[in-house]
Amino acid sequence: MSQSHLYATVLAEERRGGIRHAALAATVLAVCVAALWITGFFDSRRFIEGIPALAQLASEMVPPDFSRWQHWLKPLLDTLAMSIAGTALAVIISLPLAILAAPNTAPNGFLCQITRTTLAFLRSVPEIILGVIFVAAVGFGALPGVLALALHSVGMVGKFYAEAIEHVDPKPLEAARAAGATPLQVITHSVIPQVFPQLADITLYRWEYHFRASAVLGIVGAGGIGFELMAALRLIAYDQVSAILLSILACVVVVDALGARLRKALK
Repeated sequence: MSQSHLYATVLAEERRGGIRHAALAATVLAVCVAALWITGFFDSRRFIEGIPALAQLASEMVPPDFSRWQHWLKPLLDTLAMSIAGTALAVIISLPLAILAAPNTAPNGFLCQITRTTLAFLRSVPEIILGVIFVAAVGFGALPGVLALALHSVGMVGKFYAEAIEHVDPKPLEAARAAGATPLQVITHSVIPQVFPQLADITLYRWEYHFRASAVLGIVGAGGIGFELMAALRLIAYDQVSAILLSILACVVVVDALGARLRKALK
């Protein structure tokens, strides 16, 4: 094949690849525009009619009322405790399930598929629905919030853990098995050391998310600062609502910064 013919072939292949990418981008854009249209995003009348209501609400939220800040300290502490406990419980359950869900560490394909289906089911149920269920089961307080966070996060964390395990270098695993290591020894000596940084990142990101989710779960009676937020909303005390939201924002910033420092320390 001559050099000019090879060059023309490469150009033609690149052109076809460019057309495919453009078609894919156009399809994605069309789907996004259709979704926006279906949900009423392009209905300008609704936006125009909603502006006065938003302005009225904003005027009632400013200035924030921090007069009850002492009453919010314990709920904020409960929210932090819920996020930590929910993350810890999710990790304890997720790691063994992830090992069963990863094809390279699962005992067999059937068990791998069953575990993957279980993880998919758990992450398909929103935390707030689980919160309602656990509040009905164990009563009000932080406990139903912890259970809801943990159970939902098992589906997400287990999936991410399994994907990290699935992509480990197979050579250390083969060497350990060839040396007569048990399945548990293969996991502890060949798998976990390879994926530990990724597992730590996933865990810390999930903890940061759990703090925000804990605030929402309080709305359904799962304790924490969300309970105070819901009480202020029911009393139409929007100045206290804005103060609580600012308090949550400050805590989220601190939690995110702490998570970033922990990730750097674990690298």
